[in-house]
Amino acid sequence: MFECTAPRPAARAPGTKEAKIHSPSLDRSALGPAQLAAGEARSTRAVAVWLLACAALVFAMVVVGGVTRLTHSGLSIVEWQPIVGTLPPLTDAQWQETFAKYRETPEYRLVNRGMSLEAFKGIFWWEYFHRLLGRVIGLVFIVPLAWFALTRRIDRALALRLLGIFVLGGLQGAMGWYMVKSGLVDDPRVSHFRLTAHLSLAFLIFAAMLWTALGLLYPRRPEARGAAAAVPLRRLAWWITGLVAWMIVTGGFVAGIRAGKAYNTFPLMNGHVVPPEILMLEPWWKNFFYNMATVQFDHRLGAWALAFLVPWLWLRARRVALTPRARVSIALLFAAVAAQIALGIATLLHAVPVALGAAHQGVAVLVFAAALAVNHALAD
Repeated sequence: MFECTAPRPAARAPGTKEAKIHSPSLDRSALGPAQLAAGEARSTRAVAVWLLACAALVFAMVVVGGVTRLTHSGLSIVEWQPIVGTLPPLTDAQWQETFAKYRETPEYRLVNRGMSLEAFKGIFWWEYFHRLLGRVIGLVFIVPLAWFALTRRIDRALALRLLGIFVLGGLQGAMGWYMVKSGLVDDPRVSHFRLTAHLSLAFLIFAAMLWTALGLLYPRRPEARGAAAAVPLRRLAWWITGLVAWMIVTGGFVAGIRAGKAYNTFPLMNGHVVPPEILMLEPWWKNFFYNMATVQFDHRLGAWALAFLVPWLWLRARRVALTPRARVSIALLFAAVAAQIALGIATLLHAVPVALGAAHQGVAVLVFAAALAVNHALAD
């Protein structure tokens, strides 16, 4: 029988070092420009897809937050425990302890007196899932961010921007608790100012994620300034985006003072174009924050403006040479605004049922996303 043996390496001279073996697949110097560019493109797409997934989770957070508000579940958990509060009550004793804390709140004393433990669990779970989803978003964001940074998939500037988004997420959690605290003192309602700030911050985080992802997927070329005829179109698109932001803020105030429960007629407000109660409070500026008629009128006014400006944008875009992405984005914005206005009318006429109210809040995110996509596409 013959024994096959591998050749032995030659003996090294004293004082010499063994040469390191580099795998060609790991040696970037062995890769050509095309291969390096392809690898960087894959990394960029991976970061963009991760950001879009995080934005989708924020969208879900906004919807769940809407259901939590509409089911009056937001004050069911009276403590802010970012770590310990990850686990819900697991035993009957823990449920009794949690329920006992809720029975000390003004909401229980003034609104839900006599509520059973089973009924309490119904509102507890919505608030619990809302907070749990916030924790999940934090983990889904920070863990991949650390990995992308450690493996140098992102540069320093992008890493700092993403870290800033993470800080905004932490502030959002703190703002959420700051909002809840306002309903645990005397009035069993949270401050509508804090609620609007909480909602607006969620949209800001969503915008930062989406805009950064779009920038990675469609990097701007300095030499590509776009058609001069598209400049007025870009201005109009930014005005529309600002109007959508206005709708988000006024929608927060509508939700905060429950103005959707009043003036449940359309297109008139209880028979009036402008309700006579619109400036009934003194001083006058309080009407824009505390008066149901004024707050709802402001929100309706924004909807009417969008109903005019978005079709105008679409018609003007047909006369300008645009990229396919810009045309698709404008069409999606048109469709999203039409769906949102229809949902808003239905929600108002039915006095804000949970399903319609949550859908209206969710589609607001889609309208905002479409407006941002239009602006990004028109900048090419």
